[in-house]
Amino acid sequence: MAQEINIELTDAAIARIQTLVSDAGKAGLSLAVRPAGCSGLEYVMDLSDAAKDSDLIKAYDGFDLYIDAESYSSALTGLQLDFQKDVLSSAFIYNNPNEKGACGCGESFSV
Repeated sequence: MAQEINIELTDAAIARIQTLVSDAGKAGLSLAVRPAGCSGLEYVMDLSDAAKDSDLIKAYDGFDLYIDAESYSSALTGLQLDFQKDVLSSAFIYNNPNEKGACGCGESFSV
């Protein structure tokens, strides 16, 4: 039985990822965390051709989301990924209920 993956992408995030994946000719987006920064972890997103053997996969219209299983269990469960764009900038926004703290520059976080 497939594992239920508790990660939500907003409509804006889905639309942006669909565009990125399509423009790059890739199959999906990989999502993970890695040790970095002064608070401990940073988010890592990469366009990918396929999932790694240990990845969890969540299918969307036009792409798959490949989630690093270790990152999911330790830091990504319950994540909501949004995309926001205004006149001066655009960025993915991570709304993570597991986040307990973040560094002042906003580049890393702790769980």
